[in-house]
Amino acid sequence: MRKARVACFGAIHEAVEKDGKLELLDGRLVSQDEVVWLPPVEPRTVFALGLNYSDHANELDFKAPEEPLVFLKGPNTFIGHNAQTRRPKDVTYMHYECELTVVIGKKAKHVKREDAYQYVKGYTIANDYALRDYLENYYRPNLRVKNRDTCTPIGPWFVDASDIKDPMNLALRTYVNGELKQEGSTKDMVFDIPFLIEYLSSIMTLDENDLILTGTPKGTVDVVPGDEVATEIEGLGRLVNTIVGDEAFSL
Repeated sequence: MRKARVACFGAIHEAVEKDGKLELLDGRLVSQDEVVWLPPVEPRTVFALGLNYSDHANELDFKAPEEPLVFLKGPNTFIGHNAQTRRPKDVTYMHYECELTVVIGKKAKHVKREDAYQYVKGYTIANDYALRDYLENYYRPNLRVKNRDTCTPIGPWFVDASDIKDPMNLALRTYVNGELKQEGSTKDMVFDIPFLIEYLSSIMTLDENDLILTGTPKGTVDVVPGDEVATEIEGLGRLVNTIVGDEAFSL
């Protein structure tokens, strides 16, 4: 089942997909164009993986890491489907990153690899933009590179784990203004989902609605104001957003 969080009729609602529309929990049906899409889950602790696809590491002239490269993201970065992402005027290279996002379903500590999927509630799509001007090296990817306001669209759907037969064999694609720019598969991750859950839970306790952004394959290109970027993951839907410049903001 595909679930969403949306704003309409003066309130925030949970909804499910029904016949191409959204059915609110009170039974009302609304068009997908009539709502403001919100992140489908309210993120708690957010873990993001750097260079978790070897082809993307090569694209950036780095070697794939021997241990997961993990950084944390703040809640200010997240926006919903059909929203706008700000590109600062002083940035010369800003690129999208289509990422399978794992949603943790319950408290997890010292989880064994073979039990990891028992702790997964579901999945969604994240587009974790990077401002490459500030990338010193792959050990320092966050803050100015990865924690900018509006720079991580997420959604549009939360999909139950039971509806995704094999999360480690899903096609990923990114389109810029309708043109295919990025294509890959989750089977090419350096560190797979069970490994990541075992690794992270060995360091700290995971809780419900913690997110794991699992990295992106090669094919990242610069995007500029006016570009429409659509990231797709097999079985999870299509997440769309638009790049806007500094002139759209007063601060």
